[in-house]
Amino acid sequence: MTSPHDAAGAYVLGILDAADTAAFEAHLTRCDVCVAHVEEFAGLEPMLALLAEAPPAPPGTSAAGPHAVDPYADDAFDAFAPRPPAPPPARDPRPPLAAAPAPGPEVLDRLVDEVAARRARTRRRTRFLVAAAAVLIIGGPAVAVVATSGGEKDDRAVVDPHPTSPAEDAFFHHMEEKVQATDPTTKVSAVVGLERKGWGTHTVLELKNVKGPLKCRLVAVSTSGEEEVVTSWAVPKWGYGIPGAATDAAKNPLYVHGGAAMDRDDIDRFEVRTFDGARLVEVDA
Repeated sequence: MTSPHDAAGAYVLGILDAADTAAFEAHLTRCDVCVAHVEEFAGLEPMLALLAEAPPAPPGTSAAGPHAVDPYADDAFDAFAPRPPAPPPARDPRPPLAAAPAPGPEVLDRLVDEVAARRARTRRRTRFLVAAAAVLIIGGPAVAVVATSGGEKDDRAVVDPHPTSPAEDAFFHHMEEKVQATDPTTKVSAVVGLERKGWGTHTVLELKNVKGPLKCRLVAVSTSGEEEVVTSWAVPKWGYGIPGAATDAAKNPLYVHGGAAMDRDDIDRFEVRTFDGARLVEVDA
């Protein structure tokens, strides 16, 4: 299995070996993209199985028709020579079973077209999510570095090609459960959107009034005190969600999403911490 992201279809059809199946199921616990792929391919399983079971062409036939002769066969040049009559087949005492009608070429063509269209839509959505993840990893909006005439890097100029974050558009506004808090000392505000999943809890964090440069992480703390890092990010020096900031990039909140293996009911609170261990805000769950 070259990449776990390519194994969803094979997993749904059950053609992975035991080791690849175990590895892919472990990968599913932390990959929303593959979970979505499995859900989509699950709906295509009957069509894929039907294509896999399509009967092969009968011996002696080809795409040219049932009476076409293979020119490379040993007896191609005497295909029409007289042949002794073949012995009658042995009679089977059991009554013949009714064979299910094979799908016609129109049905197979339609199924192939539908599978191809679904796969194209999946590839487009996968590319979008990968691009969104890349944007979130570097801390939000894209950044361009401008060189001065002296050859040294000047201050970073912010380039924001999209007014909102993919995590905000795709997930945050559709989440029905949200918890929020503002730290009285740091003044950092956080809203955490929550979704129950079979693999744990999906989260999206909205963070405001935080300035950098910082490296931060969102930590889920269970009712028993167990901790799990949900996601991490970098805050540039201009910050996020800063009231009255000069640029849209600094005015806009930060949105990052991640997942915890904890069940939703086991989560007691979320904490936004710096990599140095300083707590910026705590949100009761």
